[in-house]
Amino acid sequence: MAELNIVLIEPEIPQNTGNIARTCAATGARLHLVRPMGFEVDDRKLKRAGLDYWYLLDITYYDNMDDFFEKNPDGNFYYFSTKAQKKYTQIDYPDKAYLVFGKETRGLPEWLLMKNRESTVRIPMLSDARSLNLSNSVAIAVYETLRQWDFPQLQCMGELHRHSWDDAE
Repeated sequence: MAELNIVLIEPEIPQNTGNIARTCAATGARLHLVRPMGFEVDDRKLKRAGLDYWYLLDITYYDNMDDFFEKNPDGNFYYFSTKAQKKYTQIDYPDKAYLVFGKETRGLPEWLLMKNRESTVRIPMLSDARSLNLSNSVAIAVYETLRQWDFPQLQCMGELHRHSWDDAE
């Protein structure tokens, strides 16, 4: 199975991280959380946003960015930022892709973006909009990557069930 990794650098809002954890759990993506974070992992809001999906989650914590990059030296990193010139749809995401997102208030550090211009991408939006919500941005990126991979291991068809109250024939 292809490996997809979501990296949150210094996330600040527990509800966003909880929603992202749920997206990761539902898609099989691995979640990487880089400290410092604006909340504790046992935060009630974090757990509530992730609901009962925590047992499906593959999550790793890091002390800081140096720790993360030292422990993941062979990844294919893609940095999401409103400052990027390239659209996220212009990338062919390979196996072992790491989709990297910054903190809600400031995004990723500018030095990191400058160093990785070719792999820094943006989600298009109106020029007057500052940014999308972090959990929405992650969901967009995850599903674009999985779409390119033809949704490996994911259930792609649902089933309707007839109920007694559906007798309107």
